[in-house]
Amino acid sequence: MTVLHVRKILLPDEVERDAWLIDGRLTFDRYAGAAETISDRGYVLPGFVDAHCHIGLAPEGHVPDPDGQATQARRDRDAGALLLRDAGSPVDNTGVQRRDDLPRLIRAGRHIARPYRYIRDLGVEVEPDDLVAEVERQAGRGDGWVKLVGDWIDRSTGDLGPVWPDDVLKDAVARAHELDVRVAVHVFGEDALPALITAGVDSIEHGSFLKPDTLQLMKQKGIYLTPTLMASEWVMAKIGNYPPAIQAKGKAATDARTEMFRNALKVGVKISFGTDAAVFPHGMNAKEFALMTGLGMKPIDALLSATSVDAELFGVADQLGTLEKGKLADVIAMPGDPTADITATERVFFVMKDGKIVKNAAGL
Repeated sequence: MTVLHVRKILLPDEVERDAWLIDGRLTFDRYAGAAETISDRGYVLPGFVDAHCHIGLAPEGHVPDPDGQATQARRDRDAGALLLRDAGSPVDNTGVQRRDDLPRLIRAGRHIARPYRYIRDLGVEVEPDDLVAEVERQAGRGDGWVKLVGDWIDRSTGDLGPVWPDDVLKDAVARAHELDVRVAVHVFGEDALPALITAGVDSIEHGSFLKPDTLQLMKQKGIYLTPTLMASEWVMAKIGNYPPAIQAKGKAATDARTEMFRNALKVGVKISFGTDAAVFPHGMNAKEFALMTGLGMKPIDALLSATSVDAELFGVADQLGTLEKGKLADVIAMPGDPTADITATERVFFVMKDGKIVKNAAGL
């Protein structure tokens, strides 16, 4: 049995401590036998969780081949993300799950949308009468999650509008929960939210136009917000390809994002970290952190959103998300203190998954 030893400043406690990694688990009890010291400098965090990415999607389109998907997952891993939720992918990405050297992957099946009410060729398109049955199908394709499209541009009005009738949505979410499956919902506007919150969805993805009263209700109901701030950057980069009315709505969503996120901080809704990797290349965790802190989130809270908060959202807080005795040895290190300067997250040099080193750029 090989026992590994590290001595670093452990975050978020900011205390320099010794830790031993035995059989893929953490312990802080001094090990009396022989141990190999693998790193003795830097700042250590639990591995990041990216709650909203898309393995098998890229800015240029679908990535069906396993090698391309592995490259995406490796970029996420090398940037510090060791648990990913694939929030809807049109291709089979289960090959990533079979790789010990790649991040853990929780799949949410494919996006469930209505015809002409989402991005072409991305989701499964069904009419409302078939929504419950499709939730059942996608629940079987995923790992405890399904992904609904809650609102999108309605071509008859040229504006955002709810995708599903309230009663159908309620039945679909109830059926998912009966199957012990959680529901993530793509939504930008306010109009779709009352029915979604009443139905009891588990996470809201994006949410650019959410108002304080709605955020307060989300807090009361325990619904997480995954703001994916980078997604707005993509919208503005692509918006020129759309009709003027949609361009105006996209710009309004980007403008509203700032106020929404600051209100979410004030209200205290649980904020989950997610990059929406696919519209951007994978491995850009640091950019999302910079956007979050640039809009007023404290660096420590941004880091917690990507560790303990996301671990709680995915029901794995007993194994991941914090550096505690007995938890899985998924740890990352960077040379600077990200609680003082969030740009330190750009320089992840050490990554360990299950007690095995998968990146050691410093050669320690």
